[in-house]
Amino acid sequence: MKLKNQYKGIFYIILSAFCFALMDMFVRMAGELPSIQKSFFRNFVAAVFACGILIKEKKSVSIGKESWGYLILRSVFGTLGILCNFYAVDHLALADASMLNKMSPFFAVVFSVLILREKVSIPQITMVLGAFVGSLFVIKPTVANMDLVPSLMGLLGGIGAGAAYTMVRKLGSQGVKGPFIVFFFSMFSCVVTLPWLIFDYHPMTGGQIVILLLAGLAAAGGQFSITAAYCYAPAKEISVYDYSKIIFSTVLGFFVFGQIPDVFSWIGYGIICLMAVLMFLYNNKKAFQTTLYSNKTKEKS
Repeated sequence: MKLKNQYKGIFYIILSAFCFALMDMFVRMAGELPSIQKSFFRNFVAAVFACGILIKEKKSVSIGKESWGYLILRSVFGTLGILCNFYAVDHLALADASMLNKMSPFFAVVFSVLILREKVSIPQITMVLGAFVGSLFVIKPTVANMDLVPSLMGLLGGIGAGAAYTMVRKLGSQGVKGPFIVFFFSMFSCVVTLPWLIFDYHPMTGGQIVILLLAGLAAAGGQFSITAAYCYAPAKEISVYDYSKIIFSTVLGFFVFGQIPDVFSWIGYGIICLMAVLMFLYNNKKAFQTTLYSNKTKEKS
């Protein structure tokens, strides 16, 4: 049964990666529109879906006083992450923007130490630093690089997402349900971006509206697929499969936009993915040793 659930978790996390890659593709296809305007439509659709699930479940939502601060921080960092990611998607190759956003698990480790006061080991620190080195190959921080600002925005998006995921983990430990977290974040983001939408609205064609709604649908599919994935299996067992988004983004970027990442980007992809695999293996080994120690302790008692 455990193995079956693990396979389901892998399926759903790969499905979420595909959905998020589609979201990036639709955001790029929407054309020359402000990232804030694109973000509003993406989050509005997600809010409607989350609201529908909350109504369907017919469960009362009770949030403790200690959780509201983390909900707001999750929403602030999440909104920052989306805006920066959308800017990067509009100005970089899809694969580059996707990889920089996938720095979020490593930044989540950093924020877990800074905010949640969790302990981090030397191997974990080494892997975080290794992933950051890999990101530099993607960013290519030179004056001659015309994509430097979008690349830095993409990295900032990964930082925001990492901080947001840290808040989600804290909220989960406090018993706050996933659909409510998605709904609160989506509504918060809509409210924050609405003034810009009103005062700096860029007229859209019918095609652009449809494309942005599709982006929202893809984002909602990704959100709920990844939630389902972590319901079937813990992150330490399946998180590495989330990097399949890089494959989907590379394929979509090539066939839809004719994008081909350069050699330095490929080196960066390799380094970051290697660090992700090493982190995955390290966490599994650590979890196994903890379980083994716990079982031995029980046997002695």
